[in-house]
Amino acid sequence: MRNRTIVGALRLAAGLALLTTIVIQVTDRALNNAFDPWEYFSYFTIESSLINIAVFFVGGAMALRLAVDTGWFTTIRMATLTYAVVTAGVYNLLLRNVPYTGDFVGLQWPNEVIHVWVPLFILLDWLFSPGRPALPWRSLRVVVLFPVAWLLYTLMRGAASGGEIYPYPFLDPATAGWGSVVAYIVGLTAFLVAIGALAVTYGRSRGRRSRRSATSPQSADRGAKFFAAREDGRISR
Repeated sequence: MRNRTIVGALRLAAGLALLTTIVIQVTDRALNNAFDPWEYFSYFTIESSLINIAVFFVGGAMALRLAVDTGWFTTIRMATLTYAVVTAGVYNLLLRNVPYTGDFVGLQWPNEVIHVWVPLFILLDWLFSPGRPALPWRSLRVVVLFPVAWLLYTLMRGAASGGEIYPYPFLDPATAGWGSVVAYIVGLTAFLVAIGALAVTYGRSRGRRSRRSATSPQSADRGAKFFAAREDGRISR
């Protein structure tokens, strides 16, 4: 349980740090008359970050109270892991060097926290934190729910604006046509599901290793010695 306590504290700290980062970014924009709530909260990164904050706080409290995370929470964690990996990949591979065309250039370090350090923490949390149950393959269906809903909203918003409002250039058909947009959508969806499949595979393999360790001859021998000691009265009942 000591390791779970450390994990819980780290998750709570990550949630507080991410929440503080978003508040600072919003405040910076608002103070410079550059904050448009509809625009800001329409970005996939920001919406998934709000989900991450909730997951960090719930996960932190759960790690402090329970020896094992619940299945539904682990499914949501797996989904947020895929969003974090895609967020980091898209930002660093497709968007980092795109010239900014707006009038206001705000603080840059919040972008690094949201697009680099938070995804890295989520990945490390998945790889090394104890108390994660193995997930069934059907849990992969959850991965696409939020991205599909966000995509439908984004495309409808772009169409309603006359093609002027698209949060990312690769979703704007004016950039390279609808064929390119569809290719990006299909590719990113496949990438999301693939990351989710890897996460589920990793969790299931760790679960099998834990079960084998628990049923190993050494574990059985330790258990036998424990009960033998109880029978001899060397261990208090």
